[in-house]
Amino acid sequence: MRFEIRGKNIEVTDALKDYTTKRLSKLEKYFDDSRDAQVAMSVEGDRHKVEVTIPLNGIILRGEEASEDMYSSIDLVEEKLEKQLDKYKTKLNKSHRASGLKKAMLGNSAGSGAPVDQFKIVRTKRFALKPMDEEEAIMQMNLLGHNFFVFFNSKTDEVNVVYKRKDCNYGLIEPWFD
Repeated sequence: MRFEIRGKNIEVTDALKDYTTKRLSKLEKYFDDSRDAQVAMSVEGDRHKVEVTIPLNGIILRGEEASEDMYSSIDLVEEKLEKQLDKYKTKLNKSHRASGLKKAMLGNSAGSGAPVDQFKIVRTKRFALKPMDEEEAIMQMNLLGHNFFVFFNSKTDEVNVVYKRKDCNYGLIEPWFD
């Protein structure tokens, strides 16, 4: 696995790079070694935060942890990612039987050729997109008690999504089509 390690408000030393590489390399047993992992380390006050993103075929594996020590944060995020991978491995092994996670991540399912129904859609909602600005969309999302809301942005004349982040702030997704 190749690592892109960057820091914000922290100097990423060789010791930190080595420790991060050693800990996150444990995840290689779940997939081939040609993956790229983005690691972002930051310090905000006394909180040392590590964010790891690993794009896999069809999914993005992402973990974020913070503690009072950068090395502890690295340990925590590695454990979190390993739990996520183990969870997906179990689901994929059930649906792909003998092919396992590595082949499923590579897209080489050795199944019967029938479509796998592992992510079953149980409900479909249709609604009219009312033009509104971001603030109104956030208010509407909070009134509904949801953690995301799709709306037609009156400023850009495009469909956008607002969502509530773990840090209790809000995010805006502005899709574009190539």
